[in-house]
Amino acid sequence: MVESGPGLRSGATPLAVRMRPTSLDEVAGQRHLLTPGSPLVALAGDRSGESGSVSVILWGPPGTGKTTLAQAIARSSGRKFVELSAVTAGVRDVRQVMEEARASRDLYGLSTVLFLDEIHRFTKAQQDALLPGVENGWVILVAATTENPSFSVISPLLSRSLLLTLELLSDDDLGLLVDRAVTDARGLAGKVALEPEARAAIVRLASGDARRALTALEAAAVSAAAMPAAGADPAEPAAATDRDADGESDEAEPGEPEAGDDAEASAPPRITADIVARAVDRALLRYDRNGDEHYDVISAFIKSVRGSDVDAALHYLARMIEAGEDARFIARRIIVLASEDIGLADPQALGVAVAAADAVQFIGMPEGRIPLAQAVVHLATAPKSNAAYVGIDKAIADVRAGKAGRVPKHLRDAHYPGAKRLGHGKGYRYPHDDAIGVVAQEYLPDTLRGAVYYEPTEHGNEREVSARLAKLRRIVRGGR
Repeated sequence: MVESGPGLRSGATPLAVRMRPTSLDEVAGQRHLLTPGSPLVALAGDRSGESGSVSVILWGPPGTGKTTLAQAIARSSGRKFVELSAVTAGVRDVRQVMEEARASRDLYGLSTVLFLDEIHRFTKAQQDALLPGVENGWVILVAATTENPSFSVISPLLSRSLLLTLELLSDDDLGLLVDRAVTDARGLAGKVALEPEARAAIVRLASGDARRALTALEAAAVSAAAMPAAGADPAEPAAATDRDADGESDEAEPGEPEAGDDAEASAPPRITADIVARAVDRALLRYDRNGDEHYDVISAFIKSVRGSDVDAALHYLARMIEAGEDARFIARRIIVLASEDIGLADPQALGVAVAAADAVQFIGMPEGRIPLAQAVVHLATAPKSNAAYVGIDKAIADVRAGKAGRVPKHLRDAHYPGAKRLGHGKGYRYPHDDAIGVVAQEYLPDTLRGAVYYEPTEHGNEREVSARLAKLRRIVRGGR
């Protein structure tokens, strides 16, 4: 039976929780927020709890230390510390904290730090309940959110708080955390040995998330401890002894060293890269279909295709696919890209994009990734032109500005009774009656004569369009 020491299985408390820093000095990363004199350092350094401090909103991805910073402040500061979660707390809980905080300030001159996790889950009414306490200084709010506060936190609360942005932890920061967890008494206490390749794998798979790194380390440590010792034969009974033909036992005399009693027998289990790979199936993918990552990744995808970086475009496509993004959403964006950024520089691009969308609809995922990739590669490597896109926007701008004018009479509908009496259709020249199929004729309203909206580039197929269009305009507009 495998012995599980306290470093490997300490009850139900995860390693990430046991290793949470007790002071700001132990916090890995976020150095830009922890410089001397910064709001967080000032808040944590106030042992008396009497000096005023500004409320802060900590915004960053999961696993970057929002809760850690708040709890480190709680342990360091002389203020009263109250923690609420927006998942479970309601308006009544918030108001109760505010009343107790006001009483604590008035009676003892002691301010209260209110840590509110997941503040983006609070409704507007719940956030409104925080305003009196923050406004009057009854509480110093330390709120944490993974959502963009500009969209998830009400403006009055934002204006009364300092917004601090947390960054993903670097590989060096994660490595420091992993090394500390292996040796620290609160963590694995040296019960396992971590090979360099395994350490690098954990750091890579964590993708900047400290909690993910420590969770992966703990899972790998348990797996390593459960594996048979090197050289042991699972089929051999532990208590069996060899005997000579005469029945004498070969058991060692007291004090004589056992045959297997060597340095390896007392060595701690080793965490290898293979063990990490078995313990952690795949890397953490930061992607929220309704949050910032959704918009950031699709933005990077569009810009990579537009910038003709096919490898970057495929990377962001892969991230969306692996995160479970709606394939129809991806296909719609590809169709828009085909017209917005490629247009007539490659007339086939739109057809390829629409065909990929049809294919995804027909075959579904995961096979749909293949036509999506084909379309992305086609678009990223195609010549680029936004002339059609710019042209329609120019035309719309003129229409919105009132530059519309009446439709010329010779272009108006002449099929209903009395139309000809009004002059509709009179003087219209039918292009197909001309030898070259193009005639000199005014098509724009009088107020827009000579307007130019579409200006083709010299990229790809649009080079030919440009030459042809110049001839067409000279004929249609009579040399203008």
